[in-house]
Amino acid sequence: MTRTTGARVVLALLTAAAFAVLISLGVWQLQRLAWKEALIAAATERPTLPAIAAPGPDIWSDFSLDDWNYRRIRLTGTFGPGEAYAWTNLSEPRGGDYAGAGYFVVAPFTTTDGWSVLVNRGFVPDGQQAPGTRPGSGPVAGVVTVEGLIRRNDPPNFVTPAPDLETMVWFSRDIPGMMAAFDRDPARTAPYSVDLVAAETPAGGLPQAGESHISFANSHLQYALTWFGLAAALVGVVIAALWRRRRKSPEA
Repeated sequence: MTRTTGARVVLALLTAAAFAVLISLGVWQLQRLAWKEALIAAATERPTLPAIAAPGPDIWSDFSLDDWNYRRIRLTGTFGPGEAYAWTNLSEPRGGDYAGAGYFVVAPFTTTDGWSVLVNRGFVPDGQQAPGTRPGSGPVAGVVTVEGLIRRNDPPNFVTPAPDLETMVWFSRDIPGMMAAFDRDPARTAPYSVDLVAAETPAGGLPQAGESHISFANSHLQYALTWFGLAAALVGVVIAALWRRRRKSPEA
C-alpha cells in the first residue's frame, strides 16, 4: 500500500465514522423525542385523573418514577414540625396570583401507616418564607387528608449552592438531604416528593399550592433533523470530492 493510498483509507474510515456518529445522534434524538412526547402526555393527563392512594413502602423497591410522575395521589396523616424553603423563580403561576422570586415551602408528612414523605405545600414570595410573615399559613393540625402530584427527587449538582441548615433555605428539593435535616428515617421515607394541588392552598393564600412545573421544551425533532442534515451534507461533500477527482483523472 502506497503512502497516498494509506492516507485515503484513513480519510475514508474517518469519514465513515463521522457519518455513523451523526446518524446515531439523530436516532438518539428521535428516541428522546418519543420519550419527551410520552412525558408531556403523562404530565397533561395524569393530574386530571382522580386521586389514588400514594405508593407505600411495599412497592418502593420496584418504584418506577416514569409510571408515577405527575400522578395525582392522596395522603392521610399529619404534618411534622418545621419547614424548609427551596428557592425558585415562579414565572407562570398556576395556583394563584403570586409569582417571581421566592420559595417552595416543603414539610415532612407522616402517613397513618407510619412512613414519611416530603410535601411541597406551595409557593411564597421572597421575604415571606418565615411563617411569621404570613399568619394563618401553617398546615392544619392533626390528621388530615391532602391531595398532590408525585414528583421526582431533585438532587443538587456540583454548581448547586449548599443549603443553609440554620435558616433551612435550600437550592434544590433534595429529598434525602431535607428529610435528614428533619431527622426522618431514610428507610421509611418515600423515594418521591408530593406537590399539593391548588385546592390545598390555605384560606390566607400562602403557601400558594398547585405550582407543579408541567411545561417542557421539546426541540428533539429539530435536533434530530440537524444531525441527519449534517450527515447528508457530509455525504454531499464526499460525492462532490469524488466527482472532482474523477474529472481530473487522466483516464476520464
